[in-house]
Amino acid sequence: MILEMKVPSPGESIKEVEIATWLVKDGDYVEKDQAIAEVDSDKATLELPAEVSGIITLKAEEGDTVAVGAVVCLIDTDGAKPAGAAPVAEVAKAVEAPKAEVKAEAPKAAPVVASYAAGTPSPAAKKILEEKNIAPATVTGTGKAGRITKDDAVNAVPSMGTPTGGSRGTERTKLSMLRRKVAERLVAAKNETAMLTTFNEVNMTPINLIRNEYKDAFKAKHGGLGLGYMSFFTKAVTRALELYPDVNSMMDGDHKIAFDFADISIAVSGPKGLMVPVVRNAENLTFRGVEAEIKRLALRARDGQITVDDMTGGTFTITNGGVFGSMLSTPIINPPQSGILGMHNIIERPIAVNGKVEIHPMMYVALSYDHRIIDGRESVGFLVAVKEALENPLELLMGGNAKKALEL
Repeated sequence: MILEMKVPSPGESIKEVEIATWLVKDGDYVEKDQAIAEVDSDKATLELPAEVSGIITLKAEEGDTVAVGAVVCLIDTDGAKPAGAAPVAEVAKAVEAPKAEVKAEAPKAAPVVASYAAGTPSPAAKKILEEKNIAPATVTGTGKAGRITKDDAVNAVPSMGTPTGGSRGTERTKLSMLRRKVAERLVAAKNETAMLTTFNEVNMTPINLIRNEYKDAFKAKHGGLGLGYMSFFTKAVTRALELYPDVNSMMDGDHKIAFDFADISIAVSGPKGLMVPVVRNAENLTFRGVEAEIKRLALRARDGQITVDDMTGGTFTITNGGVFGSMLSTPIINPPQSGILGMHNIIERPIAVNGKVEIHPMMYVALSYDHRIIDGRESVGFLVAVKEALENPLELLMGGNAKKALEL
């Protein structure tokens, strides 16, 4: 029996996907549930598992964009599994390999015989070279007897200086559907929002003191879970969103949609690029709950298991460029959200404390926001509230009891 495998719907509103990589070859024997391809949607990269066992026939090429529900391959369930033998496609490839090698080495260009035509441009080529201000002597002709053809002139590049002998190769690759969608959304965010960024700095000493005192106990108590900075920032953000609810809202035409919950999108780097999975109802999570959820989502992104649902519906975003060494940046809003908080690297700097100069670990923080819906008072007040919570985490985030807050 021949089974037609169709592209399943990765999520609501997704109408097409792109075949990123075939993990099998035409004619291979595949097992049921074996991953046979990676497909890119505009939100995530997903694996396509075989629905049955049998011999596979591919019906789409890598890079093809196919509609959801379209047939991408056939599986012959009557095909016998080869007993220790290579699949048919590999055998055919092995048989044809010598021919390919011979073909690759075969035609060598015949030496060009010296002729009056060598280096002489055709009339069309001459005009093009004159327009480009390129001397014919600098162009190698590929026409008969070395004549410079129109194509030679079109492809000729003006000299940009003395060649150094280094590599000047280029490579043109098609962006994945996910990367193209990210690019589209970023441009839309810049063009369709009144985006502004406000900055502040945070003294990280209080958080570092708490982490240094309790991180080992936290890790031992919670099964190896680390006590990182993200839980403090997430808790500080959810507190600030309660104080300044306009930052936790978004535009919808002529209306404002306000949320009484905080679904925090956390920007993480995955094998396919930047992804933003969502920590749901972060306002209700403990420090352990935030750390556990961020770790779970980061591992899913790293292993390519992140789903569309994991990245849908956030109300505010936190991005940490500091892990890559960024000192300061203006993060771009993640539409349709209205705000994004950028964290940066921690650097020891001299600051004035009670009239004295002291060295402290400092971090710049940046809030980009949509001025159409968030005014300066709310944006600055929100960032100040984040700063206050991070510089006094024991009182403002832990209720005065670090052990209880960390569930130790």
